[in-house]
Amino acid sequence: MAAPRARRIDIPLRHVAVACGVMLFVLLGRATYIQVFEAARLREDPHNQRASTARFDRPRGEIVLRDGTVVATSRPSDGRHRYRRFYPGGPVHAPVTGHLSFYGATGVEQAEDAVLSGNDPRATVRSIMGGTPARATVRLTIDGRAQRAAYAGLRTTGRPGAAVALDPATGAILAMASHPSYDPNAYTTPDPAELDRTDRRLQTDPRGPLLNRAIRRTYPPGSVFKIVTAAAALSSGGYRPGTEVAAPPVLRLPGASALLRNFRGSACGNGLPPLSYAFKVSCNTPFALLGVKLGQDALREQAEAFGFNAADLAIPLPVARSVYPAGMDRAQTAMSALGQFDDRATPLMLAMISAAVAADGVLMRPYLVQEVRLGDGTVVREAEPSRYRRALGRRDAARLTAMMTGVTRPGGTGRAAAIPDVEVAAKTGTAENAGRDHAVFTGFAPAREPRVAVAVLVEGGGSGGRVAAPIAKEIMQAVLGTG
Repeated sequence: MAAPRARRIDIPLRHVAVACGVMLFVLLGRATYIQVFEAARLREDPHNQRASTARFDRPRGEIVLRDGTVVATSRPSDGRHRYRRFYPGGPVHAPVTGHLSFYGATGVEQAEDAVLSGNDPRATVRSIMGGTPARATVRLTIDGRAQRAAYAGLRTTGRPGAAVALDPATGAILAMASHPSYDPNAYTTPDPAELDRTDRRLQTDPRGPLLNRAIRRTYPPGSVFKIVTAAAALSSGGYRPGTEVAAPPVLRLPGASALLRNFRGSACGNGLPPLSYAFKVSCNTPFALLGVKLGQDALREQAEAFGFNAADLAIPLPVARSVYPAGMDRAQTAMSALGQFDDRATPLMLAMISAAVAADGVLMRPYLVQEVRLGDGTVVREAEPSRYRRALGRRDAARLTAMMTGVTRPGGTGRAAAIPDVEVAAKTGTAENAGRDHAVFTGFAPAREPRVAVAVLVEGGGSGGRVAAPIAKEIMQAVLGTG
């Protein structure tokens, strides 16, 4: 009788053993999943104080400019941690480098945290094989002279604004300045109370010093958008630079009672000027009529060819989406052709417009990081320039370039951007924005062999030709070495 009873008892024991085995298998599987697949997320979780603290117990990789100038490095600390971050460039480079603090990271410090901290798997494997530290140096595309010229020019205005410079042939970002800025060294204090005061002060500053206006804020592009409208007209096949366009001194917007005038109510030639002349002196009425004739779909198609409405742009810092609106009536379409109504663009996008024209109609994908290199010289990642968009045909790009060079010649609105012995192609703008006209400029140089495309926007600056153009000139000269 004992054996059957033992077998009856053994059955539930087996069930318990199987259940325990299944639970152990699930537990091991979950632990493996967390350690392998969730490790990076948990390491970067802001609530993980251990990982945050560990960042300051060892040196971090450096961030350097294209010429090797150090703009972010680690220094020994006399606080409770062994190291703290130091930013030699201060406010000039803050929109690019960002900062690293106990609260987290911003800018390139955040975007390239894995390689700077030594946690990137590729860098780790190579460091184990080579016996060198896993942390890597991040070399940027930023040109130091151009960056300083951009920041100094913006600061001189005393107004908020941004400036961007690109290499049209590659998409490399040569300058990306935002004003007002802040000193990232203020965030590296090991004193929690001081850090809290600093963060509260900068976060609540109405001037927005922590905002990178070059890529995170959008603005009405104003008359700079006439490059897009002109490109749509040329691409349609119905217009050339010499084509005469109607340019009445006053235009009643279709289906509306509002009247549109040229800047300061001026006439536009004889009322029937060539398209190139209307572009050179930035007449409003002929471009509004062009927008209505071309239609919003054609304008939108052309704008999207330049990158408007795209949400896939990262440099690797995230970039706000530039917008060309949909569902407009004819009056709204007329205003959108002037860069008004609901048109919105980042200063980076304004530079990309000029870069596309400069590169025979091909827009290269903008990028900020040139390479990532380990201490032994091993390159673990290097930028590969790539095409982002075909904005317009080669012939139309050449025609548009010719029109843009007229802007910086006598009689044009961008004369303040002219560089001796260098042909500059450009477009100025005055973007209306709730009673505060923004000064806008975009252009490239040299016109025939472009090496730099630039955009400058000064909030509340008024005339782009008067306020933004001189800043753009300084940036271009810094890149070309003619200043």
